[in-house]
Order: sequence, then structure tokens, then C-alpha cells
Amino acid sequence: MKRKYSKIPTLSIQILQYEFLGPIPLEEWGPPMEKLVYLIMSRDKDKFNILYVGDCQKTEDKSFFIQHSRFKCWAENSRGENSLHLAILPMFESSDEKRQNVVNKIMAGYKPVCNSEDIQEKKPDYVIRKSENNTEAEKISCLCCGAEMKPEKILEKSTLFRCTSCGISDTKLNS
Repeated sequence: MKRKYSKIPTLSIQILQYEFLGPIPLEEWGPPMEKLVYLIMSRDKDKFNILYVGDCQKTEDKSFFIQHSRFKCWAENSRGENSLHLAILPMFESSDEKRQNVVNKIMAGYKPVCNSEDIQEKKPDYVIRKSENNTEAEKISCLCCGAEMKPEKILEKSTLFRCTSCGISDTKLNS
């Protein structure tokens, strides 16, 4: 079944590994929308800033965005309502869980200002303990760039090292 979104041009923008249709001015949007992830963006000259990411099961409501609980946040964090833009990622055969997974990835990567209430800080599932010996930690070279890796967290059975240059991490078992 082929679905059509009115007024969404063939422009596209890539966010993470996802290809979104748009962005178009929010005022040009017209229903229907079904099973998609959407971005509310603020245009600042030739740059778009992601203000909000959400998903939609289905709507025929023309005022879907204007009546959204975060619309005020979008307007306050842009150059006004006229600079608000919409980009969509159609996910026709997706479950709510799959769309929410995409939303979560984008929130984690971009931290949109109007999603700040939705971003949950994950608590670590490990215990950090103090090192019992103060001897200098062994020097480890990064496999990616060769720079020195510094111990970042000493866990019960392992130590997490982070590269001082490229930021990659590695874990070594404690002896």
C-alpha cells in the first residue's frame, strides 16, 4: 500500500543513519501522518537545529503540531514560529517500540532542548570501587590511534580505559 504525505518535498536530511524527508516549514504541513518519527527543527540561516524528536502512530488533525504540549518550547527556542521546520522518517511497518528506539537514539545523540524532560539519565549497572594500590597504572596504547589510554573507572573485576586522543574505550580484567 502506497502512502502519500501532502506537501512533503523530495528534500532529505540525514540524522544518524536515518534519511528524513524534508525539512519543510511547519506551517506547510498537512495531514495525514501515520507511523513515523518526526523532527521539529529551527532554521538558522543555512543550518537546522533539532528542537524536538517524537513519533506519531496516526493523525488526521491539521493542528497536531500547534496543539502539541511542547509547541511553546519550540517557538521559544527558535527565531519564532516561522522558523520552525518539520522532517519525517516514514516507518510504515514499524511497531511503537521500534519508532521509540529511533527517538531514543536521536535524543541521546542530539539532546534536543524540548525533549529535555524525556531524556532519562541511565544509572550504571556497575559498582565503582577505589583502587587499593596507588602504584602507577600500566600504560596502554590505543589500538585505534596509538595514543595513551588512561584508566577511567576501576570496577570490581575490570578497569575501563579511555584514549586521551580519540576517546575510544577499552576494558581490561584486573589481575
